Amino acid sequence: MPAARAPAPGATAQTASALRVAGVQVGQHVGADKRVTHPTTQFGTRDTIYASVATEGTGANATLAARWTFEDGQVVDQSTETISPNGPAVTEFHISKPSGWPKGRYKLMVSLNGTPADSADFQVQ
Repeated sequence: MPAARAPAPGATAQTASALRVAGVQVGQHVGADKRVTHPTTQFGTRDTIYASVATEGTGANATLAARWTFEDGQVVDQSTETISPNGPAVTEFHISKPSGWPKGRYKLMVSLNGTPADSADFQVQ
């Protein structure tokens, strides 16, 4: 009977991939799957602005953060979600302002565990 060989140090039966942000999309609506259904970078002053953040890989208690800023660098909103995906996943963030957004350019910056991961630029007209 041949001797059993030990796996190489650090090897697992199934290698898990590190969690990473695979993409960010902004739009006017999201579906039940949290994905943007109508992507756009142009919004009206009273629109709710949605963002879908796609992640790939696995991670436990990871912090996904969204920071929305106006063209002058002013923070419009920021929020975080704790995620523990085991493969591809989508997280939804959104902002709204019933009194109306100032017209101009905006930026959404997404970070994963405090490290910048992706961004999206959009405009309110």
